[in-house]
Amino acid sequence: MITIIAGTNRRGSLSSVFANEIASIYRRQEVQSKVLEIADLPLETFSPDAYEDKPAKVLDFTDHVLNSSGLVMIVPEYNGSMPGALKLFIDHLPYPESFEGRPICYVGIASGQFAGLRPVEHLQQVFGYRNAYNFPRRVFVPTVHQVASPENGITDETLKSRLTDQAEQFLEFCRSVGKKI
Repeated sequence: MITIIAGTNRRGSLSSVFANEIASIYRRQEVQSKVLEIADLPLETFSPDAYEDKPAKVLDFTDHVLNSSGLVMIVPEYNGSMPGALKLFIDHLPYPESFEGRPICYVGIASGQFAGLRPVEHLQQVFGYRNAYNFPRRVFVPTVHQVASPENGITDETLKSRLTDQAEQFLEFCRSVGKKI
């Protein structure tokens, strides 16, 4: 099972568009996948009390992460880094088992020219600290609004091809580190 995380709590986001397109790529390859929408986490997730008393949806998301053979992170750039809601979700996940030895793949998206490079590199540091296996073939998408929209999905065929290539190679990477797909 590949778990795809749409890394923002913004409803109707382009992260969701990318997550759903990537899920369809895995379906075409006959690989089970699940999209987790950070936007679906309840407001109590952001309460200081949630560290001790996790909301049911956080526990559900945690189960998907723990049972995944690999994670695909769709990361929009917010002010030069990842969205705070994504980082908080990561902080709610159990240590060390959430990421220890787990393959992680990255897609960075941004309105600007740096294409989500900064939040992806920031996340690679976080997951490296947690002993995950960072998949090195990242996809970066600059001026994302020119190639995708909630109404039309991803409209750039070259980008779709890049995402498909990344997914195929990520599956091989997962297998190479002993994960069953």
